Amino acid sequence: MAKAAAGTDNPATPTAVRIVVAGDRGTGKSSLIVTAATENFPANVPPLLPPTRLPEDFYPERVPITIIDTSSRPEDNSKVAEELKRADAIVLTYACDQPQTLDRLSTFWLPKLRQLEVKVPVIVVGCRLDLRDENQQVSLEQVMSPIMQQFREIETCIECSAFKHIQIPEVFYYAQKAVLHPTGPLFDQETQTLKDQCVRALKRIFILCDHDRDGALSDAELNDFQVKCFNAPLQPSEIVGVKRVVQEKLPEGVNERGLTLTGFLFLHALFIEKGRLETTWTVLRKFGYNNDIRLADELIPSPTKRTPDQSVEMTNEAIDFLRVTFDVFDSDGDGALRPRELEELFSTAPASPFSELPYTDAAERNAFGGLSLDGFLSQWALMTLLNPASTMENLIYIGYPGDVSSTIRVTRKRRLDRKKQQSERNVFQCFVFGPKKAGKSALLDSFLGRPFSDNYNPNTEERYTVNVVDQPGGIKKTLVLREIPEDGVSKLLSSKEALAACDIAVFVHDSSDELSWKRATQLLVEVASHGEDTGFEVPCLIVAAKDDMDSFPSAIQHSTRVSQDMGTEAPIPISTKLGDLNNLFRKIVSAAEHPHLSIPETEAGRSRKQYHRLINRSLMVVSVGAAVAIVGLAAYRVYAARKNASG
Repeated sequence: MAKAAAGTDNPATPTAVRIVVAGDRGTGKSSLIVTAATENFPANVPPLLPPTRLPEDFYPERVPITIIDTSSRPEDNSKVAEELKRADAIVLTYACDQPQTLDRLSTFWLPKLRQLEVKVPVIVVGCRLDLRDENQQVSLEQVMSPIMQQFREIETCIECSAFKHIQIPEVFYYAQKAVLHPTGPLFDQETQTLKDQCVRALKRIFILCDHDRDGALSDAELNDFQVKCFNAPLQPSEIVGVKRVVQEKLPEGVNERGLTLTGFLFLHALFIEKGRLETTWTVLRKFGYNNDIRLADELIPSPTKRTPDQSVEMTNEAIDFLRVTFDVFDSDGDGALRPRELEELFSTAPASPFSELPYTDAAERNAFGGLSLDGFLSQWALMTLLNPASTMENLIYIGYPGDVSSTIRVTRKRRLDRKKQQSERNVFQCFVFGPKKAGKSALLDSFLGRPFSDNYNPNTEERYTVNVVDQPGGIKKTLVLREIPEDGVSKLLSSKEALAACDIAVFVHDSSDELSWKRATQLLVEVASHGEDTGFEVPCLIVAAKDDMDSFPSAIQHSTRVSQDMGTEAPIPISTKLGDLNNLFRKIVSAAEHPHLSIPETEAGRSRKQYHRLINRSLMVVSVGAAVAIVGLAAYRVYAARKNASG
C-alpha cells in the first residue's frame, strides 16, 4: 500500500490538465512558463505567451499539461476571467523582491477567484527568489500561514527562481498533483481528519475487498488489494510492517483476523498527512471514483431509452437483493429499518438517497421512524420511477453483486396496454388534483397511515407518497400518489407530455362545499381535454372527501350529471377524519390496471369523435360507390364485348 502506480486507464482519472498562470505585472509569469518548458531562462519574453504544452512524459503521471499565460493589461480583464473559469488549477504569482505583490494576493487575486466562483486548487508561487533582499529573509511558512488560514483553496506554496533554475519543475508538478490528487475532497485541514465522503468510499472499498466478510483484511486479502490497486504484490515482511505501524498507533486497527476497517482508514489518513495523496487517489480511482468521490458516470449504465408513456420498474433480481439487504441491516430483528440502521445501510454511499426530496417522508414509518420491508421497497420503487439512474448508482454503492443494468426494466407502452385492456405494470403513478382545502394532503397522509389533523397547512409544492396496496388474491402493487397543487396545474399542463407518466388521475373535492365541487369539475375537464388533445388520455376517478360533513344541497344531482355526461364512475365518498377510505386505494389500482376504462370524455372530445366517425362513414360510402361504379363499368364492357361477338 506504499506505492502508487503511475498513470491509469480508469475513466475517473483526468486525461489532461489545464493550468492558468495569473498575477500582477512583473511577477515573472512568462519567465516561469518559458523556463519550465525549455529549461532555459529567456533573455527576452513577449508580453503574452501562447498556450504552452508540457508533454505527457514530463512527469511520472504521464498526463499532458497545457499552461495558459494571462495578460496584465486592464483592458484584458474579461479575457483573464474567462481563462480562470476554464482552469483545472491556478498558479498565482508574486515577486519575492516586491512585497506589495504578495499583499495583492489576499486583497485582490484570491477574492477575485471567489467572486468568479472559481473552485479549483490554487498554487501560490513566489518568483524572482534570486532578487530578494538578503536582509529581508523570512520563512515561507511564516509569510503564507495567515493567508492559507483565510483562503483554504490554496493547495501549496513554493518559491522559485527562473534565472537560477530553482524549483521550476516543482511548480507545475504541484499544480498537476493538485488536480490529479486534490486534498480538498479527502481531508479536512482544520480537524485533520478524513472527510465523510472519503470515509464512505473507503468503507465500501474495504467491504468489497473483505471477501470472507469477517470484518478484517487478512494477509491474502491485503495482498489481493495491493495487486488490484498498484499492480504489485506485498512481500510478507511488508505486510507485517504495515500492520505493525497501525498497531503501534492504533491497537484496534489490527486484530487476529487482520487489518480492520478502523486500521484501513487510519492508514489512508496517515498517507494524506504525509503528503502521499496519490496513494489514496489511486485506490479510489481503481474502484471507479471521480474527484467528487462519486462513481464516475461511465460506470453507471444509462437507462434504456423509452417513450413518454413507458415507465421504469425494478426487476425481481433487484427486489430479491433488497429483501436480503433489508434482513442483514435489520440488526434488532423488529421487521423495520430504524434511522440508525438505514444510515448504516447507506454508509458506503455518498449519502442516503431517502434523506432528500422527494423521497424523504414519502413512505410509511412506524412510531420509531422505522421503515417496514414494504416501505423500504416502496422507496426504491419511487426512486426507480423518477430517476432509474439513481437506483442503479445506489445499488452499486450498497454492494449489488451482478450487472446493475439487469436491475431495471422498461414497461410496455400505455397505449398498447389500453389496446390489450390490461396493464402489466407493478408500479402505478396517480396524479392527485383538486382545489385548495379539498383534502388532497390529508388523502396522501392517510395513504401512509398517518392520523388526521385539523390543522390546515397549504401545500404549494408537488409531493409524493408511495405504499404497497394489497389486491385480491394476495397480489401486491405499488402505488405512487403525486399531489398537484391547484396553482401548479396550469404549469403542468403546459407540457404536451404532462400526462404521459400518469397511470390514473384522481380529482378530490370537499363534498360539503359546492364551489370546491365546481372547481374539481373544471380541473377534470382541463385534464381530460389535455389528454384528448395530446393522445395521453388517462383513467380518472372523482373522490368526494370530508364525507363526515353534510353534503351541499344539490351534490347528488350535480355529481350524477357530471358522471353521466363524461362517462366516469360516480364520486367515491371518503372521510380521512373518520378513517373511512372506502377501499379507495384498491379502486385506484384496479382502475389503473384497466387503462381502457374510466376515461372521461369532454363535449369537445365527443364532438371530435362524432366528426371523425362521420368522415369515416362518408369515406366508406364514397368507397362503396366507387366500387359499385367500377363493377358496373366492368359488367358493361363484358356485355358490349359479347354483343359484338354475336353480331
